[in-house]
Amino acid sequence: MLFFLIFKTTPLELVYPLATNGELFPWTQLRLPQSVHPLSYELTLTPDLDNMTFAGIAVINMSVLHNTNRIVLHGLNLNISNATFKIGDGPASNVTVLQYKANQQIAVKFTEYLKVGQYCVLTLTYSANLSSTYDGFYSSSYTDKSGTKHILAATQFEPLSARKAFPCFDEPAFKATFLIKINRKQNYTTLSNIGLFQDEFERTSVNMSTYLVAFVVANFSPISKNVSGTLVSVYSVPEKKEHTEYALEAASKLLEFYNTFFDIDYPLKKLDLVAIPDFLAGAMENWGLITFRETTLLVGKDSSPLEKQVVASVVAHELAHQWFGNLVTMRWWNDLWLNEGFATYMQYLSLQEVFPELQAENLFLSVRFRVMDKDALISSHPVSTAVVTPEQVEEMFDSVSYEKGASILLMLNAYLPGEQQFRKGIIQYLKQFSGSNTETNNLWDSLTQVCMCGHSYINQIFYPMGIYVSTPHQNVSEMMSSWTSLKGFPLVSVSRKGDEVTLTQEHFLLTPANASHTSSLWEIPVTYVNDSCSVGPECRQNFLLKAKSGTFKVPESVKWLKLNYQNTGYYIVDYGDDGWTALINALSTNVSILTFEDRASLIHNMFALSRQGRVSFRRVLSLLNYTYKETETAPVTEALLQLNNIYRLLEKRQEFDLMSCMKTYILDHFGALMDNQTWGEEENLSKQELRSALLSMACSLEKENCTQSANDMFKQYAFLPAAYPPLPYLSRILNEGLKGDVIQTQELPLIINTVSRGFAGYLFAWDFVQVNWDRLIEKFLVGSFAIQSIIKSVTSPFSTQAHLDQVKAFFSSLQERGSQMRSVQEALETIRLNQLWMERNLSTLRELLTKIQSQPQKEEPGVSH
Repeated sequence: MLFFLIFKTTPLELVYPLATNGELFPWTQLRLPQSVHPLSYELTLTPDLDNMTFAGIAVINMSVLHNTNRIVLHGLNLNISNATFKIGDGPASNVTVLQYKANQQIAVKFTEYLKVGQYCVLTLTYSANLSSTYDGFYSSSYTDKSGTKHILAATQFEPLSARKAFPCFDEPAFKATFLIKINRKQNYTTLSNIGLFQDEFERTSVNMSTYLVAFVVANFSPISKNVSGTLVSVYSVPEKKEHTEYALEAASKLLEFYNTFFDIDYPLKKLDLVAIPDFLAGAMENWGLITFRETTLLVGKDSSPLEKQVVASVVAHELAHQWFGNLVTMRWWNDLWLNEGFATYMQYLSLQEVFPELQAENLFLSVRFRVMDKDALISSHPVSTAVVTPEQVEEMFDSVSYEKGASILLMLNAYLPGEQQFRKGIIQYLKQFSGSNTETNNLWDSLTQVCMCGHSYINQIFYPMGIYVSTPHQNVSEMMSSWTSLKGFPLVSVSRKGDEVTLTQEHFLLTPANASHTSSLWEIPVTYVNDSCSVGPECRQNFLLKAKSGTFKVPESVKWLKLNYQNTGYYIVDYGDDGWTALINALSTNVSILTFEDRASLIHNMFALSRQGRVSFRRVLSLLNYTYKETETAPVTEALLQLNNIYRLLEKRQEFDLMSCMKTYILDHFGALMDNQTWGEEENLSKQELRSALLSMACSLEKENCTQSANDMFKQYAFLPAAYPPLPYLSRILNEGLKGDVIQTQELPLIINTVSRGFAGYLFAWDFVQVNWDRLIEKFLVGSFAIQSIIKSVTSPFSTQAHLDQVKAFFSSLQERGSQMRSVQEALETIRLNQLWMERNLSTLRELLTKIQSQPQKEEPGVSH
């Protein structure tokens, strides 16, 4: 990046960089100036799928908000051949367009100032190559059953790639309407955000951000249904049309649910859901034209409930975005969670209401555990955090924005008095800010207004009678601001003395930190149950912990407390020696004394506390003693996941004796449940998830009856060529995924993750990423979710100083090619934590597991070990 410095007698002054033509570019910042705002775009696009290029004309109508002598907007890799400009109804004149590639910006300078209130039109004629990556206006292909190859073009603009398809003000707050015309060959059809009329689409009836614009040029087939005045259609390649019915049914039911729940009807005449054969994201919520991977939209008539859950979940998420994100949009990417956290939360809420048989509560519980594992790292970030560079924007698309955002919304909804308070608050938010852009405080203010109104109304009734009703918390802004502005989450420690319970909070961090990291305070909506009433929702009691510590009373007869009822709160609990002992004893007597969510959360919390070093691994095993009686999905899958993590670390360190002891321990506690699983069709989704976890673990431990059955079934569906022994075959799969001919490159992050899990493949995967790093960031972009996933996959198996040094050296060498990514810091921190855990626990683990293995097994009545 080249800048000029002008020397004066005063300190150095930074002035403007050079444009590609050698002139000074009139803007220095990454964010656009606010002096001009687009009102509408008219786009004419002519894709040439034979030569992988396209031509375009962009007519941008603008309003001048502040006097200015420049217009600055975005454009990347666009060859602009002509540009004209006019003010109002005046004549158009040719203008010079300057380009500054480092900031992905283009500009027009004027000799005279544009005045506030003027309307003007900038027309740009340009051409570009169709993108060969998964963003912008990109080319794709698929081969049908007859072997014929079909070429298509599709878009993916979120977050910063509309600028690769047309010149635009490519920031969420620059909303405008769009009229799109697409010229195409006769054997193609085109789709865009609004309904199709020949190849000219209606102007959008709503203002929308550029990242929500979309168009597809392909030969797809639809099925359609009219839902409350909206034509809902699902598109696929012709030969997969029969797999679209479930998605159409799901979209129709969910659209009706959201229309009612939000008290705002979906505002467009049509809603298209399009399965694209080669698509990197799971799906994208373009307004009226939602694009999907085939695996997240298409299911067959004989598909399992688990496959239907995936499709329904993704459809639910993307439809929720039509309100949260499309109708009301975050002002800037620092508040991405307002889009993604809400869509994630509504995804689970809507499935529980519309498709209860899909049992989304288990999935939601699991993702809450996993985001806490990430958020316990020093390298995590607040839900709402400053971002400037394109790489930082890409990095916001992570589990903190999605799952943590959803988790704090769940916590708030569970805590607010009355079932409808939360819903009323978000309706207020959507109606107040419909069509505009918001920040986090706008949401909290809307919820506070509703809570205050409800509180005032109640007291208008009761105050004349001398009664004042106090609600748990009326000022939502005051309570929730810490949950979005602070990274991480609290640890709540419990102590009891007589009838008094004292709760103390601190920042839960897995890596020891200095005082500046640990001085955070949250307003924590604590819920709790006790041994006298512990399962039903009527048992739940509330306490707001606003300070470092707080106290409340319970009868001295209470034997134990379980905090965070059903794990709806975003915090971890340490009960102390006496509290843990009481809970462990209660579970050993009666598994059903707690809900399955609470049992799973005890397991998750205990492992987290052990990883931090606050409780011993001896205590972890003490809690797990009850699990041979456990049959519910959530506690079993959480216990198996945690134990498998340790087993895999031992495997990568070649601690084979300990692995053998660990295998015996796992089979001792879960072997009977594994043996009870069948390999036939399973209709109940929760049981299918349980079976999947148990059999996956059984086979990975090479339990004989499992591996034989799995091999027999695998041979029915797949064939491993004899010419490729297993280890060279792993390497070939990785390389084919990168090439994209035999295996689509969209699957490469998943392939790397799968290869990294195994003892045979994890070093192959790490070497592959190092050798091919530049090609990977060409395909997936620095900071993107795919790159985050790849880095985590290949580094999380490491737990030695040698591997830590390797990873540190490799990423340090990348410099601007990715060395500063947050995911790199997470990787290094995770390896250090793995290393520390091994140093703390290897000898204890060896002692405990050897001791357990040597003890005679106690038979429980009716239970086989």
